[in-house]
Amino acid sequence: MSEERVKAVYLAETPYSLERVAQIIAGEQSTGTFTAVPGETDALKERHAARVEAIEALEEADAPSLPGSKLPQGHDGKYRRGYITVSFPLHNFGPSIPNLMSAVAGNLYELQELSGLRLVDLELPASFARRYPGPKFGIEGTRKLAGVYGRPILGTIVKPSIGLSPEELGKLVYDLALAGMDFIKDDELNANPPYFPLELKVKTVMEAVERAADVTGRKLMYAFNITGDIDELKANHDLVVRSGGTCVMVSILSVGLAGLAYLNSFSEVPIHGHRNQWGMLTRAPLLGFEFTAYQKLCRLAGADQLHVNGLNSKFYESNESVLRSIKACTTPLLGGYEAMPVVSSAQWAGTAPATYEATGSVDVMHLAGGGMLAHPDGPAAGFESMKLGWEAAVQGIPLSEYALSHPILQRAIDKYGKG
Repeated sequence: MSEERVKAVYLAETPYSLERVAQIIAGEQSTGTFTAVPGETDALKERHAARVEAIEALEEADAPSLPGSKLPQGHDGKYRRGYITVSFPLHNFGPSIPNLMSAVAGNLYELQELSGLRLVDLELPASFARRYPGPKFGIEGTRKLAGVYGRPILGTIVKPSIGLSPEELGKLVYDLALAGMDFIKDDELNANPPYFPLELKVKTVMEAVERAADVTGRKLMYAFNITGDIDELKANHDLVVRSGGTCVMVSILSVGLAGLAYLNSFSEVPIHGHRNQWGMLTRAPLLGFEFTAYQKLCRLAGADQLHVNGLNSKFYESNESVLRSIKACTTPLLGGYEAMPVVSSAQWAGTAPATYEATGSVDVMHLAGGGMLAHPDGPAAGFESMKLGWEAAVQGIPLSEYALSHPILQRAIDKYGKG
């Protein structure tokens, strides 16, 4: 049997000792249960038991983070927190993302001995690289198809998210493509609705993209939201590719990691991975997942572009957390598997300097919905203002100073910079 192991790092909180709950976690997710059972021999445990590798104690809390935990006799009123590293023999489940999830994130969150649990990191053995090829395009492939080098890929989201007619959508895409926009994506709320089916949307958008390309000599990348049931993914993907599209998008938590891997098995264009619904898995500090762990599975499953939220966004997430997510997507995994971080949410030209200062990189996709489309001089000016914001950032020129010689940027500052 393989000697390879998967390591999982948890942030745990418990009214018991960290040592006790570490053993409970290891037992519950491998050979053990709440009581000894016939057949759980020493030899079986030697081959299949999960192993506690490390325990790092942190601070104590005076109250539980989550409801439902039971207290030990003589409880001292303290809830102990710490990092617990557990390793699992790979031969228990094999290089399978769905079965890996059952092992490292199965029934653990229900255990009464825990008043908080968060999976913060995963270390995966080489067998996963042999099973999952990962992103086919990543950063370089996306840049090649979009024709953008030396700066971020700048784009927008179709807004209003829902309700545009074919004529309205076609005009919006044509005007933005004519203005030189790099990238447009469907909103996650809009995939294949009865009022505007995907087939008609693809036809409408690609006609606009091709007409604009005839004028500009440059083809805009449009990410079509093909999210649907598993048996719809291939037909939806093939429709986009047959029509000349260069990107598809799925909501990862809607189709699941297995659905993403299935799409990647035949995809001929980059996969734009949207993480909507992610908040319900991560917003509570002592529950769920850290994105630095989850994004590894998304990359393995084939996401070429992966949403990471944005700095100073409209959402709750801290800038420090967003920055960790951006860096995580480009940190080598099993020798490769780079995905392009997609920065979005309440973004505009003024968020470019902070993003560049924090990351030191232009290898991001920077999306702005209202931050481009609602520019006082129109969407084309909004796109130009984003380019100017990044120019100022890379050159180390304060935004207000750069705006003195670039009125379009100043208009963006007047519109969005007063909040």
